[in-house]
Amino acid sequence: MAGTASVAGEVFVDALPYFDQGYDAAGVREAAAALVEEETRRYRPTKNYLSYLPTPDFSTFETEIMRNEFERLAARQPMDLLSMKRYELPAPSAGQKNDITAWQECVNNSMAQLEHQAVRIENLELMSQYGTNAWKVYNDNLAFMIEMAQKELQKFRKQIQDLNWQRKNDQLAGGAKLRELESNWVSLVSKNYEIERAIIHLENEITTLRQQQGDENKENIRQDF
Repeated sequence: MAGTASVAGEVFVDALPYFDQGYDAAGVREAAAALVEEETRRYRPTKNYLSYLPTPDFSTFETEIMRNEFERLAARQPMDLLSMKRYELPAPSAGQKNDITAWQECVNNSMAQLEHQAVRIENLELMSQYGTNAWKVYNDNLAFMIEMAQKELQKFRKQIQDLNWQRKNDQLAGGAKLRELESNWVSLVSKNYEIERAIIHLENEITTLRQQQGDENKENIRQDF
């Protein structure tokens, strides 16, 4: 916990969590929670902290297909089933059995699908021949990226650990210094108290001696007369 900063980069520390004791005492956690709850209840934001930012446009990266899909989801309509019509090879209808054009369209459709399947077979052969190496390269790249990310993570974790250790050492050193200063203060206060007692005792003795001297002077004067 830290107090209000006086200047940029300077913070007044008013607690040493690594050194202070009593955080686990009964009622401490409840008291802290009550303070936070009270401050939360009284705090009311007075302005919009995001007012300097432009109004976000969530449709910037939407495509026509995405917009149609969002509209379908908003309307709670079911998803269209996968159409298998282009893979069908329908024969001409009964009324077109003798229509050369209809038969030609069926033949063209068959040839197109046959070519499509031939292309798929070629792609599968190419993938069988070159896909393995491509996936190996891709996996190697992923493994390299994971390794770099893990190294970066370890570096940040070490920085955090070093920072926490530095904070702990600084707080323990500061706590020991505070304890030493407190002990010196108690010792000096005790010495001041003893000095004050000695002064009062001496003043009382001086007063007593002055009274005795005054009485002796009076007695001497009386004897002279």
